[in-house]
Amino acid sequence: MGYRLKKTVVLVGMMGAGKSSVGRTLAEILEAPFRDSDAEIEQAANMTVAEIFTRDGETFFRAKEAQVISRLLDETPSILSTGGGAYMQAGNREEIHDKGVAVWLDADLDLLWTRVKHRDSRPLLRTPNPRATLSEIYRKRTPVYAKAELQVKADASFSLHQMAKRVVGALLTRPDVLEKT
Repeated sequence: MGYRLKKTVVLVGMMGAGKSSVGRTLAEILEAPFRDSDAEIEQAANMTVAEIFTRDGETFFRAKEAQVISRLLDETPSILSTGGGAYMQAGNREEIHDKGVAVWLDADLDLLWTRVKHRDSRPLLRTPNPRATLSEIYRKRTPVYAKAELQVKADASFSLHQMAKRVVGALLTRPDVLEKT
């Protein structure tokens, strides 16, 4: 049994929700290309996201991010992992809704903290109290993530494959996005 992906699946959610790792596994299951908007930006700029934030600021980064997401949505249907802030931009949400489908990987704050607390690659968490910063970002962003067409609850006990299969189940509720072949 295989699948036919008709639209790009855009994984949205907080840093640490698993957008990249679940996205890669999902792409393998669906035999679809995997793309990561942050990786595409880093490749084009020849800098890390953190370096872009430091050198050019968040506003510049968000403009480049919107350009990359728009370009990727126009390509062959794929699994697209986005940065945690990408879906916060109204223009990105509209474009994702028009050209693809947003899937919110909904992880609770404790799970997110467990996953990001030892990583230095998160520029927004370079604060005196990163746990409080993460909590504030979570509070602000979750109502916006809730606007995604599909929501898949993350569970700390799930393997990547189990989480990806949960996403497949959600996608199969949308025949305009995914069908079994």
